[in-house]
Amino acid sequence: MSVLCYNKGCGQRFDPETNPEDACTYHPGVPVFHDALKGWSCCKRRTTDFSDFLSIAGCTKGPHNKEKPLEPVKPDVKVSGEKKELEDLKPKFNEYVIQAPKPLEFIQRPSADEPLVELQRKVAPSLNQALEKLRLADASQIEEKDEEGSEVKIGTACKNGGCSKTYNGPKTDEGTCVYHPGVPIFHEGMKYWSCCKRKTSDFNSFLSQEGCNKGSHQWRKDTGKKVAPCRFDWHQTGSQVTMSIYAKNSNPELCSVEANSISLKIHLIFEGEKEFELNMSLWGVIDISKSVVNMMASKVEVVMKKAEPITWARLDLPPPMPQPTNEKKENQDEEKMIA
Repeated sequence: MSVLCYNKGCGQRFDPETNPEDACTYHPGVPVFHDALKGWSCCKRRTTDFSDFLSIAGCTKGPHNKEKPLEPVKPDVKVSGEKKELEDLKPKFNEYVIQAPKPLEFIQRPSADEPLVELQRKVAPSLNQALEKLRLADASQIEEKDEEGSEVKIGTACKNGGCSKTYNGPKTDEGTCVYHPGVPIFHEGMKYWSCCKRKTSDFNSFLSQEGCNKGSHQWRKDTGKKVAPCRFDWHQTGSQVTMSIYAKNSNPELCSVEANSISLKIHLIFEGEKEFELNMSLWGVIDISKSVVNMMASKVEVVMKKAEPITWARLDLPPPMPQPTNEKKENQDEEKMIA
């Protein structure tokens, strides 16, 4: 019976009875994420694409490992002679805010119908240099693609997020690909996919999360696809909110970031032909005259000046809860009367 190998970077099944010393190619180190670059501490290769990171071949050979890593243990704390987990001692917060914030009564939330204004833009010299290099390299890249042809090599990893399958011949395409259609999100120590939001603080648990969608394997990047997901994060200070979008080599001539006091509209063209769009209603109110967009080689930062010095509970304001229909209201009234 085959079992799953838990060595980092492997994820293949093997027979425990036939497990030679060089059967597994894996990473003995830990994942490293720094300045939008992703890699392993045990080898020097780095990439900005999460799918490429997952498909980085291991740098060490050894036997397969069937022992599943232990989950992080939560310490217990004694309170009045009883043991309670730290999670139970933390204050509880609602996951969603269902109405607009009202921190100060004399400041009213502006209307969402205000016209959108293009935010001031600053382009870093590093981005201009990177775009110039890309223009010079376009011709040579096209020649290399023509020489490679359309054949998929044995051992090529599936490019769908969360899928650990590799190409072993035409029969591999007969299987179903279980993958994550969303993008990975890392925020405040938690790791999860935007499509299913199963949050965990352990990186191995994040990598082993089974996909939430089924489809066909993708053995090569779809260069013709325009709309592409893009990972983004945000943080705040007392006076401003900074949203970081990890779109590499964005084209300033084709990008636009528009906003009004409570809305944000982002349209980016990055890495040649990739397109990213995002529209959101902001949790708080911003001063668009003092907000700015910083475009760099590795990311795009939207720095929004707060109109009021309060702490935002989240970046976007969720849509209002749907109101019950008249029939539902009548049933609720009848239930109250019976009670």
